[in-house]
Amino acid sequence: MTEAQREAPKGDAVLTRIGQAVMLHRGGDREEARNRLAALWQEIERDGAPFHRCALAHYLADTQDDPLDELIWHLRALAAADGLTGALAPRAFFPSLHLNVATGYLKLGQKEAARGQLALARAAAGALGEDPYGDGVRAAILRLTLALEGAVED
Repeated sequence: MTEAQREAPKGDAVLTRIGQAVMLHRGGDREEARNRLAALWQEIERDGAPFHRCALAHYLADTQDDPLDELIWHLRALAAADGLTGALAPRAFFPSLHLNVATGYLKLGQKEAARGQLALARAAAGALGEDPYGDGVRAAILRLTLALEGAVED
């Protein structure tokens, strides 16, 4: 078994449970999604694969009502991604992860911290592909850049 397979094997139960909770969230049941994801976090927080912790924290951020809680989960996702190695190293995820943290800081009025994270997102953007995902992240980086420069209300 490769290191990548040990980190996040295809068809594993954790990813299935994350996916089920995400479907609940997208279906409008934010509270139940948050509850399920939080319960799963309790199970894998210490010993879970970094890929699982990254994905789980990312989706938990999306279910938060408080901007500070959202930022905390985005920071946890970024920290978990730092632990990934091998084939699953998410170089192409780092621009989005840094962008999420930057957006969180901006929501809290911490513009300098937001600028720092945005700079990291820009620096990592070279790993993005020329595809819809990459195009979307690059567009979001531009929007946040404009918002921080005062050209756009965010």
